[in-house]
Amino acid sequence: MAPLTDFYQLTMAYGHWRAGRHRLPAAAELFFRRGPFRGAFALGAGLAEGLRCLRAFRFSAADVAYLRSVLPSTTEDAFFDYLATLDASEVTVSAVPEGSVVFARVPFLQVKGPLLVVQLLETMLLCLVNYASLVATNAARFRLLAGPDMKLMEIGLRRAQGPDGALSASKYSYIGGFDCTSNVLAGKLYGIPVRGTIAHSFIMSFTSLEEVQPRELLPLAGGEPVDLPALAKSLLQWVCELLQTPPEKTNRGELAAFVSYAISFPHDFQGLLDTYCVRRSGLPNFCAVALALHQLGYRAIGVRLDSGDLAQQSKEIRKVLRACGAHFQVPWFETIPIAVSNDISEQSLEEFSREGSEIDMIGVGTNLVTCPLQPSLGCVYKLVEVNGSPCMKLTEDEEKMTIPGTKTIYRLYDVAGHPFMDLMALEEEPLPSAGQELAIRVLGRLGETSKVVPTTVEPLHRTYFRDGQVCEPLPSLPEVRSHAQVSLSLLSPAHRRLHEPQPYPVAVTERLHNLLTELRQATQ
Repeated sequence: MAPLTDFYQLTMAYGHWRAGRHRLPAAAELFFRRGPFRGAFALGAGLAEGLRCLRAFRFSAADVAYLRSVLPSTTEDAFFDYLATLDASEVTVSAVPEGSVVFARVPFLQVKGPLLVVQLLETMLLCLVNYASLVATNAARFRLLAGPDMKLMEIGLRRAQGPDGALSASKYSYIGGFDCTSNVLAGKLYGIPVRGTIAHSFIMSFTSLEEVQPRELLPLAGGEPVDLPALAKSLLQWVCELLQTPPEKTNRGELAAFVSYAISFPHDFQGLLDTYCVRRSGLPNFCAVALALHQLGYRAIGVRLDSGDLAQQSKEIRKVLRACGAHFQVPWFETIPIAVSNDISEQSLEEFSREGSEIDMIGVGTNLVTCPLQPSLGCVYKLVEVNGSPCMKLTEDEEKMTIPGTKTIYRLYDVAGHPFMDLMALEEEPLPSAGQELAIRVLGRLGETSKVVPTTVEPLHRTYFRDGQVCEPLPSLPEVRSHAQVSLSLLSPAHRRLHEPQPYPVAVTERLHNLLTELRQATQ
């Protein structure tokens, strides 16, 4: 993975090597400047992938040969010999645990090591963390809007930015709170639950019940096989009478598709209702097949809608399912899950909540995996110290000014258990004490001193990589997912809300502010 970098990283690396500066100790930090999607928070993700690539970081003989062909001909041979020996064995990485809530301007990954290597790692780490954190955050927003009980399914494989983007989307949307994916390869690689039943094409491929083969299904409790098409056809008459729908208006190809699928998957039958007409065809056909399965001891697992006014249709479908359940004395019919898809967005979920619905499961694709509201998180990676000397980027735009020095990051909690501020301190400063008054400077208001008294103080970073190896046990994907939900639940409602949230304050200690002021004055 070492060549996964921008070309100028190699030219800068040669410059450091040529000047004899390549082994100077250095430190860099990775952070973003503004909360994504106009929100207050993000979820930090991509750490495990970053650590895996760090462990494998080296230039192969083929890599070095390629670099010889693209770097200027004046590049000394000894530099390429040096690159062939390079690895991350002298690098130390500390970070917030993957899935943690992170805020703008707060480093959620810190890298220390020889200057040349720290510089070379910039692009790779940004690539691995930027999209991962963005899509995890996007997924978390969908989860917050949907509530804890709604099932969310990621279905973005066909709309994602290539296979790598699709796999990352499946993985990190699961971390952000989605329950399952349609992506089979993601299920295999990451252990994410996979789901899916039928598409319109399957239903459209049938024209009549005569096409159904095989036709018989064994009752769950055993006994003689039953002709399921004939049973479903007879039940359809009773269903249409109950629903006051003419039987001749139902599409027999759709009925055949439902029956064929039910014979193949009697424990997992779900009906896609909107290939033709939901009320006159899809719903009666589904109820007939589901009732036929019930007579043989099986339960249908749900229905799906992929067009129209999803909230309103879900309420109408629930009404029909309750009527069928009562009329045919099948109690579980009333609670058959209703799933929806069709270009679902945050706005869609807000409308479902506002209008009320009977939806139990939502499939989200394009608006999850492509993050159209914000296509990039905008993480940056900045040097903060070289050879023991703090350094900073100075600009008239305070937002783009970096905070110098190697730091320890603390999260301060109030009496209700909500985080109310993140605090950056110089690494050598003592740990702030809970219940102790702290003099701090809030970013954006550095000209004034504020005082806060935290109920709890939490150091945010752990050391994950040292001496070329991962040195902290990494949690499983489900554990990261659970941690993300806990981390989100701790936020105060004012910081968690998705529209016009209260800005989350980030502060520096007085000592760090003094250092910042000294460097700014010295530079000017």
